[in-house]
Amino acid sequence: MLEIRNLRVRYTKAEVLKGVSLSVPEGAVVAVLGSNGAGKSTLLKSLSGLVPPLPGSSSRLAGRELTGLSPEKIVAAGVVHVPEGRRIFATLSVRENLRMGAYLRRDKPAVQQDYEKCFALFPRLKERLAQQAGTLSGGEQQMLAIARGLMAGPKVLLLDEPSMGLAPIIVDQIYDILGEIRRQGVTMILVEQNATLALSACDYAYIMMTGEIRLAGTAAELAAKDDLIKSYLGA
Repeated sequence: MLEIRNLRVRYTKAEVLKGVSLSVPEGAVVAVLGSNGAGKSTLLKSLSGLVPPLPGSSSRLAGRELTGLSPEKIVAAGVVHVPEGRRIFATLSVRENLRMGAYLRRDKPAVQQDYEKCFALFPRLKERLAQQAGTLSGGEQQMLAIARGLMAGPKVLLLDEPSMGLAPIIVDQIYDILGEIRRQGVTMILVEQNATLALSACDYAYIMMTGEIRLAGTAAELAAKDDLIKSYLGA
């Protein structure tokens, strides 16, 4: 579904992504693992149009070239980014945040159906629709960030560190919800530092180090290489 080939990104003089290539099959969850500074977040920012790639880079969704499109056109094409740190609109209500997620959509009946799907996945958000988003707990803000992404109607959902800063019991809840989103047929790229957690939730994984893919395989194959993964992640 999503094919990334020779993706290169430079910040000033430093090349942060050095020819990254990976494939994301339809309906799959693909994890991208690595330590801080490996280039994981830059990968997602480039895919969503927030960081321009260098010439020769390519990312295709169902055969359509996305490289060079604006962020809003990439969202309209079906690639939706849930960024690290949640980045909700803190001064807006929960309801208004969800509406912002659906801002580009014109299919009102389907939008209403997606509201109901989000409320089924995140019943706490339905209870807090009028509440200012910045007053939610950290876990609730992460739920809102994911729900806002789902309201855009993604074909591919890019999730950057959804477990960051959350208590273990909340992380378990978030990953249970991601499992349900997967069962609903949404394709995902999951960026995580927690390899054990990510491998428990994905089909396939790539290990990044200093802007390059160093290791790839199915979740089961990589889980069996625990010592090797720890050496790449600096654990």
